[in-house]
Amino acid sequence: MSYDYDPELASLLEFLPDVSLGISEPVKARAGFLALVAQLNASVDQRGVVVDNRTIIGPDGAPDVSIRIYSPETLEQTVPAILHIHGGGFVIGDLDSELGSCIALCRNLGAVIISVDYRLAPETPYPGPLEDCYSALEWISNNSTQLSIDPTRIAVFGQSAGGGLAAATCLLARDRKGPKVCFQYLGIPELDDRLETPSMQRFVDTPMWNRPNAELSWDFYLGEYYQRGTDAVPYHAAPARAKDLSGLPPAYISTMEFDPLRDEGVQYAIGLMQAGVATELHSFPGTFHGSALFSTAQISMRESAEMFAVLQRALRIER
Repeated sequence: MSYDYDPELASLLEFLPDVSLGISEPVKARAGFLALVAQLNASVDQRGVVVDNRTIIGPDGAPDVSIRIYSPETLEQTVPAILHIHGGGFVIGDLDSELGSCIALCRNLGAVIISVDYRLAPETPYPGPLEDCYSALEWISNNSTQLSIDPTRIAVFGQSAGGGLAAATCLLARDRKGPKVCFQYLGIPELDDRLETPSMQRFVDTPMWNRPNAELSWDFYLGEYYQRGTDAVPYHAAPARAKDLSGLPPAYISTMEFDPLRDEGVQYAIGLMQAGVATELHSFPGTFHGSALFSTAQISMRESAEMFAVLQRALRIER
């Protein structure tokens, strides 16, 4: 199927016609992805940011969780914090996979960024990855003084599957009466295992992410205990299933025009609005899932600039 991509993105795709994220063989997919990440990270400028790798206590009965803390080089007062949850279809990614994003967020916002290395599916299906993310949120809240963090300004941030886990982490924090989250940034989030939206049914061959990937992703994440599309799937696994979205933190949701995940993001945003949650929604025209990787395109620069502006306002950062 042909798509009316933004002209700059379309021209870039011509040079990289095989842009895709295949996850049918998780171990092989991880190796290929991390090799690419290593190349990208080689040029990341880390000046002005202190990077600290730590291990924290994991969920009950589970292994410890690795985290990475990005702090401004000079901290003269308490600052906001962001729990950063990486994407990768619940199957790939680690602390290195979004290094550049975390460095940029720390440097541009002057905030402390904590990235969590949650366990991956299919080896660890739901709820393991989510519980790892929630453990990281609790740790941030409990150690705010040590980290020079303002406990009233803790946000959760995720892109793609990370966006779905970010939404679920906020639901879990609400339901367990856990740490207070001041804001949730859900970029191109993966939220719905039912795969019934018009965009999911239509965009079966789009770059980076498509319906076949989505099917595999949910099968891996839900594991043997739940079957995607059935009534038994809990809303903490697939936040789009939540019937009560009240009491959640304010949100920003981005979607891309030619992304199978587009409509579930839009519907979740509408659900939040209808529940009385302050929510901003932006669907970027001519884009596809992960098109922000083509950072030189004007539409990608608009998306990036908006991300920083949204977070600066949400975290009450004065510049």
